Amino acid sequence: MDGTETNRRNCASTEQQKMLDSGGNQNGSKDRVTLKKEIGLLSACAIIIGNIIGSGIFISPKGVLDHAGSVGFSLIVWVLGGGICALGSLCYAELGVTIPKSGGDYSYVTEIFGGLVGFLLLWSAVLIMYPTTLAVIALTFSNYVLQPAFPNCLPPYIATRLLSTTCVMFLTWVNCSSVRWGTRIQDIFTVGKLLALVLIIVVGMVQIANGHYDALEPQTAFEFIKDPSVGQIALAFLQASFAYSGWNFLNYVTEEVVEPRKNLPRAIYISIPLVTLVYTLTNIAYFSSMSPQELLDSNAVAVTFGEKLLGVFSWVMPISVALSTFGGINGYLFTSSRLCFSGAREGHLPYLLAMIHLKSCTPIPALLVCCTATIVILCIGDTHNLINYVSFINYLSYGVTIAGLLYYRWKKPKLVRPIKVNLLVPCSYLVFWAVLLGFSLYSEPVVCGMGLVIMLTGVPIYFIGVQWKNKPHWISSAVERVTYLGQRLCYVVFPQDDPSEIQPLTEKSEL
Repeated sequence: MDGTETNRRNCASTEQQKMLDSGGNQNGSKDRVTLKKEIGLLSACAIIIGNIIGSGIFISPKGVLDHAGSVGFSLIVWVLGGGICALGSLCYAELGVTIPKSGGDYSYVTEIFGGLVGFLLLWSAVLIMYPTTLAVIALTFSNYVLQPAFPNCLPPYIATRLLSTTCVMFLTWVNCSSVRWGTRIQDIFTVGKLLALVLIIVVGMVQIANGHYDALEPQTAFEFIKDPSVGQIALAFLQASFAYSGWNFLNYVTEEVVEPRKNLPRAIYISIPLVTLVYTLTNIAYFSSMSPQELLDSNAVAVTFGEKLLGVFSWVMPISVALSTFGGINGYLFTSSRLCFSGAREGHLPYLLAMIHLKSCTPIPALLVCCTATIVILCIGDTHNLINYVSFINYLSYGVTIAGLLYYRWKKPKLVRPIKVNLLVPCSYLVFWAVLLGFSLYSEPVVCGMGLVIMLTGVPIYFIGVQWKNKPHWISSAVERVTYLGQRLCYVVFPQDDPSEIQPLTEKSEL
């Protein structure tokens, strides 16, 4: 976050030439060092599905039911939650092909509203949102892996943290080594987690076919465990939003997608309806074998489900959840590191994070930062209390981004847009967004207020780190030395941009 853009590029170019001269690029200095385009339509769908389906479907059903107050209304929340994600994803499809930069929300908001608003989204995401989500998924992975060894109690605190840290570090190494390895792991584990959920759904449907659907009958399903309120309903949607979070993550790696203007919207149209269907059917399956109270009393819904219906094969459920969360960790690492990469490229983070490995073309410094932040959150303590913070900040960033779509339509009406959604889509999303956040803030002012405070702490950081250009020489020198050392250790240089892929589309000419 130091110096002007020109100085940053000159410094990087000089260092890149040194590394090339030392033999880093064996094909000659004229070869381009760029992010590799290895994400086709199948991998794009796997990234969306793999990021959405992580630990959420195994954690959130309890919270959704608790706040919704009844089985029937909780199912409505799951369906509407998917519908809201579909509205949002349509808006993101337009933004993704109009501003085809990696970085998702951050890149769009920075382009539309300017540096400060973009930095605040980046700050909250890097500081709390993605490290906390990664930590929650990693802990869920550890708990399910270790549960067979501790059937009558919770796994030890140290054991879960060590296994979570090992998993995060291993997947960081994989993603540092090769983009192809990271995407292949995502493809394989996405198929695995879908098969696990299909198993739950099939067993549940068999239960229903055999007449076990008492909790799903209308007169029973809408018997409220406690009196509902608008605030509690809003919190139910926030809990569901944690399970659906990740629907916008393909937008973070737009520059690595093959033909992004075609494959980005196609992947969204395929993935969001599929996940909504799977989530809804999975919850119906849960209620085919568990009463509402049993689900609320369970700390591991899928395991309780397996113990009741799978008998000697109940071990399948912990393994399936572990595989699901393992793929979720990989997906979050893959995409959140690209957010750091995009932020550094804009000058909002140390520019070392905008560099990629000279041979594998992976953003190693950004991956290491994401890994380190996640491990710090793991060491702090219980991360589950931060889920509501994460959900609130998530929804806040979604709303600001989609409001940006409307502003961009007004600001640049003649811009060519390969996808242009009906205005009712972003307007409907923003109405729901405003109601949800308003009542969430009313019901949980401390939790939601802390989310706002976390985001606003980025204001002084922005003016000191980004806007203050004429820093003392000793600060600039220290940053340059650290950057030089980081380049040598990670063997990274600035990538060369492909203008045909990252520049916004041209405006229509006057008739």
